[in-house]
Amino acid sequence: MKQVTSVFWYALIGCLALVVWGSVSPDTLENSTTAITSSIANLFGWYYLWLVAAIVVFCFYLIFSKFGHIKLGSKDTKPEFSLLSWFAMLFSAGMGIGVVFWSAAEPVTYAFKSAPVGEIGTDVAIKDSLKYTFLHWGISAWGIYAIVGLTLAYFKFHKNYPGLISSTMIPLFGEKRMTGVFGKIIDILAVLATVIGVAATLGFGSAQINGGLHYLFNTPNTFWMQLVILAISTVLFMISAWSGIGKGIKYLSTVNMGLAFILFLLLFIMGPTLYILNMFTNAFGSYVTDLVEMSFRSAPQNATSREWINNWTLFYWAFWISWAPFVGSFIARISKGRTIKEFLLGVLLVPSFVCFIFFAIFGASSLNIESKGLAILSDMPIETMTFGMLEQYPLGFFMSILTIIVIAIFFVTSADSATFVLGMFTTNGVSNPAQSVKLAWGIVQAAVAAVVVYFGGTQGLQNTVIISALPFSIIIILMTISFYKSVSAEVREEDSAVKGKS
Repeated sequence: MKQVTSVFWYALIGCLALVVWGSVSPDTLENSTTAITSSIANLFGWYYLWLVAAIVVFCFYLIFSKFGHIKLGSKDTKPEFSLLSWFAMLFSAGMGIGVVFWSAAEPVTYAFKSAPVGEIGTDVAIKDSLKYTFLHWGISAWGIYAIVGLTLAYFKFHKNYPGLISSTMIPLFGEKRMTGVFGKIIDILAVLATVIGVAATLGFGSAQINGGLHYLFNTPNTFWMQLVILAISTVLFMISAWSGIGKGIKYLSTVNMGLAFILFLLLFIMGPTLYILNMFTNAFGSYVTDLVEMSFRSAPQNATSREWINNWTLFYWAFWISWAPFVGSFIARISKGRTIKEFLLGVLLVPSFVCFIFFAIFGASSLNIESKGLAILSDMPIETMTFGMLEQYPLGFFMSILTIIVIAIFFVTSADSATFVLGMFTTNGVSNPAQSVKLAWGIVQAAVAAVVVYFGGTQGLQNTVIISALPFSIIIILMTISFYKSVSAEVREEDSAVKGKS
């Protein structure tokens, strides 16, 4: 533990304080944070919509700009991981467990419980359900991760700054401020958002694994069963963390993408193949043509639509922003040696398209079941909707078992990635934190998840993550300005050198 800085101890105290609050008075935590979250959505909804849209536009500008050739490292640096391993780790760390959790539930919810536009159960609601799911899990979400990851990778590998959020703003505020109190506050906020966000996700993951086992084998669906699942998963991801990023996370991510592909293929063949193709084609076309309209939709004159936007679109934008320090840092760590253009194309397009395929296959298969009246999936708990859908198709039991395995591995890779990032944040940006530091954060994450799930404070802590997104959105803006200032100065120097030689 000699590597740790004061950020480690302050962040640890903050985590424990929130856990105590969530344990002693979960209702108070949930009610207080829900009120704040609601106020933020009402007051700053327009701001989130503009911010996310601006981030996406800026990312595409960088792809086609004069900065695209700049390498995230020295000129002779080679990528540490192959393209396949890189893509697998991008998806596994960024959204893997969330995509599986919501793959059936989100489209079904939009179509039959809470439609973004029109009446539930109508053709419009069913078709729009996939389009809006694509919005929430597509380029807009990955753009947030991309800009944070790009900025961190640029300053870490190209400028040799510490791998910290605060270090990316040295060109704006100077090294003294960013290594002082102000910089430490920024890094502590990043650690808290990461711990709480990942802990909430681990709680959801253990609930879905438990729900699947209960649905298939009638195992007890209780906290104690979830605790056993959480304990086993903790041992697995700590073993993976101990083995290092080049082994544990890399191998598990690659294997899991292979298993996920088999699952895709099986459901595509056994499910309503033609319906899936038609729904995917329609949803993708609508997503591309309506992206601008959906991205700026605020429904100022319609209270019902406005509430839907607050509960879903703005919730997702805030959640992705709050997760950006974790996912962005991990993406940065595995992207050394890529050019800016290659980095952005890979991070924006490949994971987004994988999400589209996942939701199209699982979502369309679920929509087909409910629209035909074969099962009322919308009445099922979210964590069991996927298993209820798979039961209706041939090889459903086998696909359900495979789904549980995929969820479990995503569970391990997400937690493993988080321990790595938390270790970096609390050891002054060291690329390979000490094993003791990673294991300490692994225990903290598991403990937070267990305590919060037991006392029912998951929603309260999740609201806390959303609240942290507002100040962190300002940090993202400052990071982007700092990056643009630094990279522009570098290109000007290159142009001056070329002119000098000529």
